Amino acid sequence: MAVCLQAQTYDLVIRGGRVMDPESGLDAVRNVGIRAGKIAAVSSASLMGKQVIDAKGLVVSPGFIDLHSHGQDAENYAYKARDGVTTALEMEVGVWPVPEWYAAREGKAVVNFGATAGHIPARMALMHDTGSLLPRDNAVTKKASADDIGKNLAQLRQSLDQGALGIGIGIAYMPKTTREEILEIFRLAAEKHAVVYAHIRNAGPVEPGFVDALQEVLTDALVTGASLHIVHITSMAFRQTPLALEMIDAARAKGVDVTTECYPYTAGMTRLESAVFDPGWQERLAITFGDLQWTATGERLTAGTFAKYRKQGGDVVLHSIPEDMVRTAISHPGVIVASDGWLQNGKGHPRATGTYARVLGRYVREQKVLTLMEALRKMTLLPAQRASLPAKGRIKVGADADLTLFDPATVTDRSTYDSPGQLSEGIPFVIVAGAVAVREGKVVSGTYAGRGLRLQTPGNRVTQ
Repeated sequence: MAVCLQAQTYDLVIRGGRVMDPESGLDAVRNVGIRAGKIAAVSSASLMGKQVIDAKGLVVSPGFIDLHSHGQDAENYAYKARDGVTTALEMEVGVWPVPEWYAAREGKAVVNFGATAGHIPARMALMHDTGSLLPRDNAVTKKASADDIGKNLAQLRQSLDQGALGIGIGIAYMPKTTREEILEIFRLAAEKHAVVYAHIRNAGPVEPGFVDALQEVLTDALVTGASLHIVHITSMAFRQTPLALEMIDAARAKGVDVTTECYPYTAGMTRLESAVFDPGWQERLAITFGDLQWTATGERLTAGTFAKYRKQGGDVVLHSIPEDMVRTAISHPGVIVASDGWLQNGKGHPRATGTYARVLGRYVREQKVLTLMEALRKMTLLPAQRASLPAKGRIKVGADADLTLFDPATVTDRSTYDSPGQLSEGIPFVIVAGAVAVREGKVVSGTYAGRGLRLQTPGNRVTQ
């Protein structure tokens, strides 16, 4: 006997919003019924709920999924939620040890979280490097022994067995890592049906530069059969971004499972003490001291302050990406949106707080670089496919009830390089696992519905 949807009472009903689902192409006014953290109904008929959100005039989208979110603490999770993100993943640097990292966040997170097995943090622990997020001494300057490499691979294997969402590698930050070791990491990923999330070896046009580095990981993916995701393509390729996308598209056409991402800003950020700023950086990155901005004070650097702060260590913004290259990447149908963001005490890069609102406001509404549905696909479905999260990034019965409600006419980012902690606007409601995480534009106090996500099934190949 058929069940009457109208007669059921749902935990939460989102009423009368413009439901947009990139997987099915649905773009229509619908009512969404949620029960036990899952989408239980998507209907044009009226639904009854214990709680009701009037979504008239709002877009109801799958929750945004950030594949590249270094800020994995309460401060950053709150910023993410206000930017419409329901799942924030640490996939590039990754974590180690995996079980302890997940345990520290269970029951304490506003948004869903997860991480890869981190080649960098595991190597840093093995070699007693004194860096924080990134290596600064032993893992940078010393070549790993064969024994160290064997132990490191064992750490990565164990982490995958513990549910890590893939393997994260940052070759540029450990420049003495050999090509043979990277190839062995790809072999392990292929064996475990895991994706390699790669910060490639070199940036910029000076050889051996970006092209050489991209060829390395594409070749490793080809010969091993491993899946590959290349992080922040514009901050590696700069003006060679069209060539980078051409190479990635060609590899996909030959059967390589490779994806990439970008953020909607003309500057990157990293640690000043890292190997990125080893001698020769100005030529490699085609920037100079004045293009660097110290996040703690907002000041542009000089030769003197560069030396001072490099010894001290800390975050620095690199103004290095041409605006037309941002538009080129954002408009490419296969490029995923990801923030690469983190803030500490409100200091950092605006991408940590405004990436998703900026895409919707600046590049969809104002510049019309891509359609609203195309943008949502880059922020929901494609990252869900890449991370093998079949219950996320979709609005359909049985999917996780992670949803973002925003006003397409007003959504915008407010964060800037000088004031990166400004909150996004035009995103009044965010639902995480069926619970209201953001209500009327404010994070709901004491609501920690975010869940730790672990790899449960072999990696999905992204369909584009």
